[in-house]
Amino acid sequence: MAPERPQPSITDAFAQVPRELFLPAEERGFASSNVPLQIGDGQTNSQPSTVADMLTLLDPRQGDRVLDLGSGSGWTTALLGVLVGVRGRVNGVERHRRLIDSAMASLSQIDPDIVDLSSVEIIEATAGVHGLPEAGPFDRILVSAGAESLPYELVEQLSIGGVMVIPVGGDMLRVVRTESADGGADADAGVTVTRHGSYRFVPLIRD
Repeated sequence: MAPERPQPSITDAFAQVPRELFLPAEERGFASSNVPLQIGDGQTNSQPSTVADMLTLLDPRQGDRVLDLGSGSGWTTALLGVLVGVRGRVNGVERHRRLIDSAMASLSQIDPDIVDLSSVEIIEATAGVHGLPEAGPFDRILVSAGAESLPYELVEQLSIGGVMVIPVGGDMLRVVRTESADGGADADAGVTVTRHGSYRFVPLIRD
């Protein structure tokens, strides 16, 4: 049996998936700038430092099943694909059909002989549903849109011990699903929640 490949780092993923491939032509000159960039439909490609912070908190591993909610340009979805490898699975979900088509076109520009992203797919969100409950449970859930409160519909899509990173009320939360409540206001529904600074995102919307 072939030896298991080392776990890619977030730095490795950034190097293998160029941000500019996932940007509109008029924004590509700003790809190296640490700022969010417009991708159309009122959505943005998040600034690289924010993406790195979220991926660090999420800590996806090879073989993980990951839900990327609000996949937008597809850049973060592709980064997740590098981190989970071919043994994992990344399900990107996006509301805007045009962005899905653009993201898939961007993914097709990456040489599969250099980066194998066969584990990645991006599909259109189902109206009235957060996430992809029929495909769960997930080891990791990344939400790139701001919620007003913690959406327990997504918590229920986590496996036991699974991790979700989501901005809620302006704070970045790391949510770990536990088998049982372990006390505290943030753990009364079988989760442990920690807060990791303030961030701004487009709102999480349920059509």
